[in-house]
Amino acid sequence: MTTRLKKPALLPLALALSTVLAVLAPSAQAQNLVELYRSARDYDAAYQSARSLYDANLAKADQAKAGILPSAALSAGASRTNFEMSSPASERDFTTQTAGLNASQPLYRPGNWATYEQGKRQVELSRAQLEAAEQDLIVRTSQTYFDVLAAQDTLAFVRAQKAAVAEQLASAKRNFEVGTSTITDTREAQARYDLVIAQEIAAENDLRVKKIALDQLVGKTDAQPKGVQVPLDLPPLVPADVNAWVLQSEAQHPAIRQAQANLEVAKLEIDKAEAGHKPTVDLTASYGIQRNLNGTATVANATFRTNAATVGVALNMPLFAGFATQNRIRETLSLEEKARTDLVGARRGVALGTRTAFFGVLSGQGQVKALEAAELSSQSALDANKLGYQVGVRINIDVLNAQSQLFQTKRDLAKARYDVLVGGLKLRQANGTLTPEDLLLINSLLVQ
Repeated sequence: MTTRLKKPALLPLALALSTVLAVLAPSAQAQNLVELYRSARDYDAAYQSARSLYDANLAKADQAKAGILPSAALSAGASRTNFEMSSPASERDFTTQTAGLNASQPLYRPGNWATYEQGKRQVELSRAQLEAAEQDLIVRTSQTYFDVLAAQDTLAFVRAQKAAVAEQLASAKRNFEVGTSTITDTREAQARYDLVIAQEIAAENDLRVKKIALDQLVGKTDAQPKGVQVPLDLPPLVPADVNAWVLQSEAQHPAIRQAQANLEVAKLEIDKAEAGHKPTVDLTASYGIQRNLNGTATVANATFRTNAATVGVALNMPLFAGFATQNRIRETLSLEEKARTDLVGARRGVALGTRTAFFGVLSGQGQVKALEAAELSSQSALDANKLGYQVGVRINIDVLNAQSQLFQTKRDLAKARYDVLVGGLKLRQANGTLTPEDLLLINSLLVQ
């Protein structure tokens, strides 16, 4: 009667994984998502550019007020005149000094009022553009943040798998030495070990690249994002109706508000063009002083001062401008139709993007549940294959495949959870309701 030698027990995968995760865990100086977003807001060039453009547009809009406000100008001058007359022969020099104040107030200028109203619409447009830039920064920061966490998890899982495969390789070698397994087991384990080494190198490089991207975005050196809590309870999707999300986008999405502002600006541009046929009325006033020293051309050797004040109304009525006004009106009507069509396109695009993002989050939540079940199944399958290998009913490649499947499932599950968190932000961006306060919920899911 022969006795089968008992094969050495494998290193528990949970122990290997926890050891690697402890090595990769962020330091005590790790930053949460809100902290890194604030750093990105102060450093990111794209957002700072959008902020500067917003400030410039505010100043530009204020310029439009000038057309409806009074204007005034002060003038002054002095001249020296040498006067010669042949009959009777005489010559004299005299000085003239002048000072004047001129002012005007538009009373009826429809074109200027349309420009003023356009300035107010431009402020709304600029505000929507800045909000879009802020939402883009939130998503970019969150995506880069969780890209680093996903890369860290991938490296941790690969290293844990390497430790498990190394133990499996050592077990195969020992079993071959005592004659309880073939050289095939050893070579299969060696091949899998070499493959995991290559995966580890790729994972290390991917993590390095992801960290560089995060550092560049937030303006920090060696930024350390905090990991998520374990176990992680993903927040539910509220509201659960896609139509409610689409309805919110109609009034809040920056792209729709920009298109709406552009349409209103185009309508006011028609008013400006039509003003080319209308008269303008201005209230004018002036006050001038002229002081003559040593006379004038007609008065000799006399010094006197003249004060003159005038108040009036100026009317200007255009008659014919070579059909420029008519053609300008035709142009603005076409541009208004374009702006109206752009608004329709923006609404359709936002609705499509919102629905796509909504169902993407739903799909991601379903994938997380499926991968959680797959993780349990893969762990059970690995335990069964390990036991079968120890009693001789399973071969080495079965255990290796089960290990690979388990770690692949763990990696996919971690990434799927991150994708759901970022997908929720992208959904709010898609319907235009994303604000920095939305990061607080995700922050509460991170390790404190």
